[in-house]
Amino acid sequence: MTTMTETSARFREFKMPDVGEGLTEAEILKWFVQPGDTVTDGQVVCEVETAKAAVELPIPFDGVVHELRFPEGTTVDVGQVIIAIDVAPGSGDAPAPAAEPAQEPLAAASQGDGDAPKGRTPVLVGYGVAESSTKRRPRKGASAAPEAAAVAAAVQAELNGHAAPAAVAPAVPAQGGAPDGGRPLAKPPVRKLAKDLGIDLATVVPTGKDGIITREDVHAAAAPAVAPVAAPTPSQAAPEAPAAAVASASARETRIPVKGVRKAIAQAMVGSAFTAPHVTEFVTVDVTRTMKLVAELKEDKDMAGVRVNPLLIIAKALLVAIKRNPEVNAAWDEANQEIVQKHYVNLGIAAATPRGLIVPNIKDAHEKTLPQLAAALGELVTTARDGKTSPAAMAGGTVTITNVGVFGVDTGTPILNPGESAILAVGAIKLQPWVHKGKVKPRQVTTLALSFDHRLVDGELGSKVLADVAAILEQPKRLITWA
Repeated sequence: MTTMTETSARFREFKMPDVGEGLTEAEILKWFVQPGDTVTDGQVVCEVETAKAAVELPIPFDGVVHELRFPEGTTVDVGQVIIAIDVAPGSGDAPAPAAEPAQEPLAAASQGDGDAPKGRTPVLVGYGVAESSTKRRPRKGASAAPEAAAVAAAVQAELNGHAAPAAVAPAVPAQGGAPDGGRPLAKPPVRKLAKDLGIDLATVVPTGKDGIITREDVHAAAAPAVAPVAAPTPSQAAPEAPAAAVASASARETRIPVKGVRKAIAQAMVGSAFTAPHVTEFVTVDVTRTMKLVAELKEDKDMAGVRVNPLLIIAKALLVAIKRNPEVNAAWDEANQEIVQKHYVNLGIAAATPRGLIVPNIKDAHEKTLPQLAAALGELVTTARDGKTSPAAMAGGTVTITNVGVFGVDTGTPILNPGESAILAVGAIKLQPWVHKGKVKPRQVTTLALSFDHRLVDGELGSKVLADVAAILEQPKRLITWA
């Protein structure tokens, strides 16, 4: 996964790696270091989010952080340099590596005519000024170098919380955020917000100090029907809302950019729903004995230290049903027009996380004992809740369980995880009147739903698998006789 470039004996660059299965881009969620910080080989420097998961990236060498090429919230293509490291600090002046142009450069000073002075420090983290040997294309309508320097000074002063010097403060344009026809002034998070909302910053009227466009200005431009609100004073300013969920106080809508894990989920579900012919079957079953078994296992010394719940028994029941009906564990190879029978079970468990639904899987679940399966389930759930699930943990699944019962739902018609043959939905377990041994009694009852790919699984096979799961949950001793 390590990707780096050696630009000189002193400076080394680290590129955005492909963190999983041919992904082409990742969003920088958080930097853990800043320019001037000392880093060591293997130290995590940032967290990125791909279309599959959030991943921490370690740096592969020692040194001092020279420059961060992109700010948090930026989506970066695989192969682009994201950080430069000075591996020989204190060894005297040496030319720093030339920065790759960022996707949305901010500082007007870095785009002015002529070369930047040697040794000049970046105006903003992630948007460095190019070296004097690097040629820059003049920007149409660009101001002269003194005016560009004035803009840069205003931006730097805003970031430092100080007023810009009066002698160089640019005038606030009457309309739009572009001073003298130049590039509108805005911080990277505000530019990203405008991009997500489809707002042209040149049309936004700035209210920030020294003509800088604020987040509130973008909100106002996105909701033109709302009466303009006076810019808040620093003491009255509300904390900035995350760019992921943007809403004006009086707006009637909230628009949430679809990206990362949620975007991948949407694309995968649409592809699955319109590619694989889904069939869903249902069965309602008395799981009273299973619930008693769960209570007994919680007291068993062999299960000490692991979490025991109904999902554990349901997972084991599905594994036994697959063992009895191995044809259900398969995949459809469209390119070769083949059915691929799997002789292993990577059992997926659908997990709701702050980043959306993910489906990590337990590798070779069919080989695990009940205590081992319980431990694997516990680790899977904990990792998913902490947002630490790796792309590898979500790859290669064969069959999935989704427990909608935790939300109080009776059942559903789940959509197949792409590349898998079946998915079992488990509904809420409720105390209901049930005919047991000829009498109506209160029993623990749930409804199971099995969706399967009808190209791979016909009605008979799907019915056998679902019936076997139900029979085991009704009489858990079958785990011994059928396993």
